[in-house]
Amino acid sequence: MLLMRAIVRPEKKDEVLKELSVAGFPAATVVDVVGRGKQKGIKVGNTLYDEIPKSLVLVVIHDEERERFVDTVLKTAKTGEDGNFGDGKIFITPVEEVYTISRGGRGL
Repeated sequence: MLLMRAIVRPEKKDEVLKELSVAGFPAATVVDVVGRGKQKGIKVGNTLYDEIPKSLVLVVIHDEERERFVDTVLKTAKTGEDGNFGDGKIFITPVEEVYTISRGGRGL
């Protein structure tokens, strides 16, 4: 299993969640976060904005679903035809075990 962490623009969050559901990933955890990328924020005049709002979408999937998840997020979260700085990132981490609390069982 894999933990997929997609950091996307807040205005793209609902569209990403909708397309993930259509692609077979209805379960997700979403957290509003702030941060900055390689650009070290955005400078407007003398003011530096280095805490840019983003949405963090967390989904645990089976290994074989990786490509479908990544393709869905890449297609949906990109702004414009060529994309723009700040469109986000996808991080993939192995998951050793999952337990469902309500049923006390192991697995998704």
